[in-house]
Amino acid sequence: MTATFPAAPRLDEESGLLPAVVLDLELSEPLPGVGSVAPDGRRVQQAWALIRLFTEPLGTVLVDVPSYGLSPADLAAAIDAALGDVIRPRLGGAAVPVRGFVPDTEPAFLAGRRAALAAAPDITVVVCTRERPGALARCLDSLLDQEYAPARIVVVDNAPVTDATAEVVRSAARRGRVDYLREPKAGLSFARNTAEAATRGEIVAWLDDDELADRYWLAEVARALVENPDADVISGVIVPAELETRAQIWFEQFGGHSKGRGFKPDTFGPHTAHRQSPLYPLPPFGTGANMTFRPGVIARIGGWDNALGAGTPAMGSEDTLAFTQVLLAGGTIVYQPTAVTHHYHRRDFEGLHKQMVGYGTGLTAAYTGLLLRRPGLLWSLIKLAPTALRDLTGADSLRVSTLQDDFPRELLTANRRGMMAGPRAYLRGRRAARAKLRGTR
Repeated sequence: MTATFPAAPRLDEESGLLPAVVLDLELSEPLPGVGSVAPDGRRVQQAWALIRLFTEPLGTVLVDVPSYGLSPADLAAAIDAALGDVIRPRLGGAAVPVRGFVPDTEPAFLAGRRAALAAAPDITVVVCTRERPGALARCLDSLLDQEYAPARIVVVDNAPVTDATAEVVRSAARRGRVDYLREPKAGLSFARNTAEAATRGEIVAWLDDDELADRYWLAEVARALVENPDADVISGVIVPAELETRAQIWFEQFGGHSKGRGFKPDTFGPHTAHRQSPLYPLPPFGTGANMTFRPGVIARIGGWDNALGAGTPAMGSEDTLAFTQVLLAGGTIVYQPTAVTHHYHRRDFEGLHKQMVGYGTGLTAAYTGLLLRRPGLLWSLIKLAPTALRDLTGADSLRVSTLQDDFPRELLTANRRGMMAGPRAYLRGRRAARAKLRGTR
């Protein structure tokens, strides 16, 4: 059955509006003004900003931009109102500065990073991709400009039909160690498992090809590994790289990739089971576009499930299942919000609609895969069902409380429709994956 979409508004480029300009603001430096008109002539409606102090990400703000723009003082006031309780203690009680801030001594955050990097382990970065050479080149550029350089970068070319990805890797390899792997079986989990086999014994950080790694991303992953020697997994924050269209704004309203996790570090494991079930909500502790695993962790949970992920009927959630399996096995996941990546969200309504269907489908497909492995968990999931139902329908639930009046409710319907399709999608995907594996023997 073909999906039908509500009448789409004109493209934002055509309407003359820029939903939001994306800023990355360092409070130790003078704040900029924000004009009401973008360089391309569009009227800027809002300013979204990632706020840092001495490179440490502290939070985000979203500010309306009036017709006369925002002065540096306006911006400082908005930041102070939103994040003053976090920022002021770091400034000795002072308000957010307009002209920057110069410390008398090395900031504790920078000193901590420097100390951690002196003892940091080697980290391999893996990017799985399929026929997106432009996005991949941009992603690799960011990885080759890291404050803490990866030991190597591995690109997995999934079911390629052209040589474009291989050429991007050859070009990047002139500037650093970038290795190329080819996985002919289509599906993200097949690509992940190929990378897993090629990186045994290595710490592996995973990044998607539609992201940019913040310059300090891998340094902060390394810090988390050093400061949390018992952690099996490190997960970080994913923020928008652009908010050029309403579809991208709507995705952020739905929670984006952060899902309300914020910028407070946290740890999940056996000691937190009383406040956070490994089974629901999924996953409050990370996402596959910014995750790092110590050696052997994926092998212990049986590898990535080939019936899940992009390129399967389930469309996603191989990461969700992996996180859950790690916790159920008694492992520990550390949420390190200073490890930041920047994601290019889908720009059009159709793409966002498909993504929302995929989120729903992948979620219940992951539960299906989990129950097929561990049927004894069924009763635990049944007991969590009322909580899940409240999250789906409650007006004050984290799932919908951030939605604005302009958010298309059809997207919520699509998400729920996907949930209904998930179990069947998983079974179809499992049959297809087994057929692919038989075909390679």
